[in-house]
Amino acid sequence: MSTTHVVVTLLAAAMVGFSAASVFLRAQWVVQPLADYGVPRSWWPWLGTAKATGAAGLVAGLFVPVVGVLAGVGLVLYFAGAVVTVVRARSYSHIPFPLLYAAPVVGSLALVFAA
Repeated sequence: MSTTHVVVTLLAAAMVGFSAASVFLRAQWVVQPLADYGVPRSWWPWLGTAKATGAAGLVAGLFVPVVGVLAGVGLVLYFAGAVVTVVRARSYSHIPFPLLYAAPVVGSLALVFAA
């Protein structure tokens, strides 16, 4: 395991964890777009939980690689779903936001498979 892999994975986990905390704390800049996209309020805790679990899985993956791979794949699917949601809501200018969070997760997965 390289230093680069550890740094990218921890960065990805921190970013996804921050995103999860933002949902749990109902940060206006996060929940307002969710409401605008038509995401039901009852889903928000589940979405935050999915992100928090994924972030924890990325960190655990530093010790048990298969857990990290599964968490990474789950997060990539989560953020792909977020892009689909944004596109369906026709908020095209918001597409970069889920991609920004997905990028280090994809980088972490790429570094796992490169090793």
